[in-house]
Amino acid sequence: MNKLTIIGSTLLVVVFLMTMGFTDRKEEKKSEINKTMSTTGKGKEIYFAGGCFWGTEHFFKLVRGVVGTEVGYANATKNNPTYEEVCTGNTGATETVKVVYDPEVIDLGLLIDLYIQSIDPTSLNKQGNDRGTQYRTGIYYTDDADEAIIKDKLHLLSLSLQKPVVVENEPLKNFFDAETYHQDYLDKNPGGYCHIGPDLFEIAKKANPEK
Repeated sequence: MNKLTIIGSTLLVVVFLMTMGFTDRKEEKKSEINKTMSTTGKGKEIYFAGGCFWGTEHFFKLVRGVVGTEVGYANATKNNPTYEEVCTGNTGATETVKVVYDPEVIDLGLLIDLYIQSIDPTSLNKQGNDRGTQYRTGIYYTDDADEAIIKDKLHLLSLSLQKPVVVENEPLKNFFDAETYHQDYLDKNPGGYCHIGPDLFEIAKKANPEK
């Protein structure tokens, strides 16, 4: 076996191990969320698309009553799209955050109010410096009972604005978790880009204080 063959084989092993590690960490995050929901029996889920999902996830992680989050791609026309494929705008997917919350600690109405504060609800396919259909805004539900709550909130919002509200209100068709490096991104990279300012993070921290 020559040196080039040995080097090539070594690289393949390293890539394989890294991939396995990423998969394990993704599954570990899913397990944490599922464990929380099963042990408490109280977890509900709602999906928020608010531009770049790094900031939106970090925002909701700060809210008391949110017990788990995961970033991914919602309502795609292709199974398991990659980040690169989503960025082409050809998959129909939008960068979305799965928010799991305890309804005995925080209600959906407050979560929606906070979400609205974190976006420009009149901006189509653009939040901050991010442009493209993958950055459109939307609230996607898995419980049909949530549709009316979302609709009422968006209607009230539309009455207070001069421009049309372009936030989608739709059932979740699918959700594919994003690559590991996107998960909890701002925790791992505090100086990373975010269209949500520090003032809003402070609002999230204080939005649902213990009584």
